[in-house]
Amino acid sequence: MRKVILLFVIWVTVASCKSTSATSTKTDGRSQYALKGNWILTTVSYPGSEYIKINSFQIDDSKCFEGSTWKFVSNNNSGQVSIEKGGCSPLNSPITWFINKEGQFVLKILNAGEKAKKVREGYVLTISGNGEDSFQLIDKIDVGGKLTNVVYQFKKVN
Repeated sequence: MRKVILLFVIWVTVASCKSTSATSTKTDGRSQYALKGNWILTTVSYPGSEYIKINSFQIDDSKCFEGSTWKFVSNNNSGQVSIEKGGCSPLNSPITWFINKEGQFVLKILNAGEKAKKVREGYVLTISGNGEDSFQLIDKIDVGGKLTNVVYQFKKVN
């Protein structure tokens, strides 16, 4: 009987220590379906901090992402991001993404031929204003010890 009680206590302890990371939660299928299709990232802004320079997604200057095209496939959480802006590093990369139940947008930018499970780094952003033809992704960065929002504004391409 002691062994059964001990095993039960161990099981409860392990179950209560379950991870609550953004990537281990359930997905929000309805929100994901709303993003299905082709989008243009129209603007990148930093409300209250317009004079800072940010390297978005460890790829290039955030302003290089303005005009980039994004494709979101909701049924398998894949997609594509492309940057073709002059003066910026060209990019045509597959992505994997999902929206969890807490409204967080989880994104991994992959190299060609790379599997998402092999990529250990990704980004967790807040999704806002999720409508039929526009939405925002909001990242929080530390600027001089103060958290600042970086707002990526998307517009649907017909």
